[in-house]
Amino acid sequence: MTATDTVATTLADRPIDYEPTWRAYIRLYGTLMRTSIAQQFQYRTANYLYMIGMIAEPVVYLVVWQTIAEAQGGEVGGYTAGTFAAYYIVWTLVRNMNIVFTPFGWEERIREGQLSAQLVLPVHPIHYDLGSFAGWKVVVIALWLPIAGVLALVFRPTLDPTAGQIVAFAVAIWGAYLIRSLFLWLLGMLTFFTTRVTAIFEAYFAAELLLSGRLIPMALMPEWVQTLAMFLPFESTFGFPITALVGPITQEELVVGLLLQLFWIVVGAVAVRFAWRGAVKHYTAVSG
Repeated sequence: MTATDTVATTLADRPIDYEPTWRAYIRLYGTLMRTSIAQQFQYRTANYLYMIGMIAEPVVYLVVWQTIAEAQGGEVGGYTAGTFAAYYIVWTLVRNMNIVFTPFGWEERIREGQLSAQLVLPVHPIHYDLGSFAGWKVVVIALWLPIAGVLALVFRPTLDPTAGQIVAFAVAIWGAYLIRSLFLWLLGMLTFFTTRVTAIFEAYFAAELLLSGRLIPMALMPEWVQTLAMFLPFESTFGFPITALVGPITQEELVVGLLLQLFWIVVGAVAVRFAWRGAVKHYTAVSG
């Protein structure tokens, strides 16, 4: 057994919350987020260009649905042109909050030996991804505000949320970030077991596109699609956070949506913990 195998075997049995106190985690996340915020503000122009480049997709959806609404007398399924504008403008923030470490990046981590270095760190590697990307999200929110202002001037959204909706939205966008981080991390670990992962990843993202509310508001989807979406985490990462702010949504639906996010966070964390043990046992590395 090599030294790497020994480390991998040891870490495979280590729980995801290995550190004995939460203070260490708080310090770790604080440091990672501060470092990431400083780095990303240094590249704020690149971040702006990246975010502006992502506007094309929601603008296309927005224009199409506004045109359909106007052709059908002003609304589609309760969504007016102004509501569609609000939905897809908020969409731009939620989409940027949902950008996390891609499962396609695992191959490079393994090939370049990055994972070997992460295995000897004192905490589970997922915490470094979560903390670093969370810091980037703070920058994303700050940079998104001017973009949202310009989009609002052009498309004139209808948006009148209650205080409860605003609070729920503020919680939901971070819940969405955490859920998608956990499930894409889980998906990426398939790389440990097979090199033919592209088709699996693409199928996952296709399902997410159709069942999350990213392409079309879930309220406009067929009833059987809405029922299917209830049993998957996708809507909690996209459709729910947007609807939480834009509406229409009741207080009871807000509470249920937040509880469902909590459920998927727990499921994702447990799944990552157990999948990690099996994945690391399959991991081998050669160093020179």
